[in-house]
Amino acid sequence: MSNRRNTVLLSVLMALSVSAFVEELDDTFMETRGDDIWLIKFYAPWCSFCKQLDPVWHQIGSELRSLGSPVNVGKSDATASTGLAKEFKVRGYPAILMLKKGVKYNYSGPRTRDGILDFAHRVGGPLVRSLSSLQLFQHAMNRHDVMFVYVGATSQLKENYTSAAEELIVHTYFFSSTRDVLPKVVSLTSLPAVVVFKDGTYFTFDEKHDGDLKSWINRERFPNYLRIDSYTLYAMGESGKLVVLALVEEKSLSEESVRYKSLVEKVSADYRDIYSRNVYFGFMEGSDYINGLVMGEVVVPSFIVVNLSSDGYFLPPGAVETEHHLLDFLNGVLDGSVQFQGGNGVDQRARRFIYDIKVTLTPVFSQAPLLGCFLVVFPIAIIVVFFYLCCKNRPTGTEDGEDGGGLLAPSLQRPTKRTDKKSD
Repeated sequence: MSNRRNTVLLSVLMALSVSAFVEELDDTFMETRGDDIWLIKFYAPWCSFCKQLDPVWHQIGSELRSLGSPVNVGKSDATASTGLAKEFKVRGYPAILMLKKGVKYNYSGPRTRDGILDFAHRVGGPLVRSLSSLQLFQHAMNRHDVMFVYVGATSQLKENYTSAAEELIVHTYFFSSTRDVLPKVVSLTSLPAVVVFKDGTYFTFDEKHDGDLKSWINRERFPNYLRIDSYTLYAMGESGKLVVLALVEEKSLSEESVRYKSLVEKVSADYRDIYSRNVYFGFMEGSDYINGLVMGEVVVPSFIVVNLSSDGYFLPPGAVETEHHLLDFLNGVLDGSVQFQGGNGVDQRARRFIYDIKVTLTPVFSQAPLLGCFLVVFPIAIIVVFFYLCCKNRPTGTEDGEDGGGLLAPSLQRPTKRTDKKSD
């Protein structure tokens, strides 16, 4: 009995020690925060996703404190501290953001411990990190799939690079170095330069060819081929590139799925110079996100090309069995011969709204038919009552003895009061 009591007491003490690293914030926060860096989660007491994130959030607070990070971790009930939620423009729950030197950075990645910690380290640290030795450079290369590096002295290009980093630090890391720090295999024709290292090679920014620096960084911040989840795919929409996807099973991959993945990866590597400016390649496990995009059931495994900047997609007109078939499909997408489907027009938005309602209510009807009927009938009843009251209270236009045209019928006209003048 005493052992059980000690175990419970130890668990309570551990919970209290972990929660001590996360501060509850209210509307007075903006007056007392000072210049500290804060990682904040806005939540609502009724939000199930917020409750699922809560233990992860306390782990993050504990780990950042143990590492000696300058980032403070807090949380705020947005339904109680409405002023603070309004200040940070909270629209949904849980909302995660960082406040650093008066600048707010929103986190839109997966709600996982590793994803949020990486965001905290990236945004909470220096805007542009200096690589002062070849060893530091190699260490950074081993840690990051994509790495942007400014090389050279102070210049207008460096100012543009720093300006881009201020906005895009939420997505990727930014570094700077001197020419002698780079590996010998890196050849730069002139300095200063901005170089991106990814996919086992590197590319140099060319303003004449690549346009605006920030737009170029935004386009190139993903590997050419990668495993893609719903968060990553949504973020890829900002790049303006198409995404070629092999949709495969979530767990045990069939031989067909393995072949689809290999085919996409091979095309991405062998034809990189042709397609890399306009296309990303990858695979996605499961099809739930894509089902919502196409508003239907997508067969797995299969191929699809998506354009998240316009919520559009392309499906192969025929079977894709070989590399040649996949290249024909991709070239048809790029030259416009393959039909574009979906989009974000008014009709498509209306269809997607109806589809989302259907997907949401279908499991409710199957598990609790009465609740499903109530969820459908209740809002309809409210609308009907609203229109009935509006029609009932609408003015008839006959008040004060006036008809719709503003004239009374001859038999109902008011008598005119006559005043006889006295004659002298």
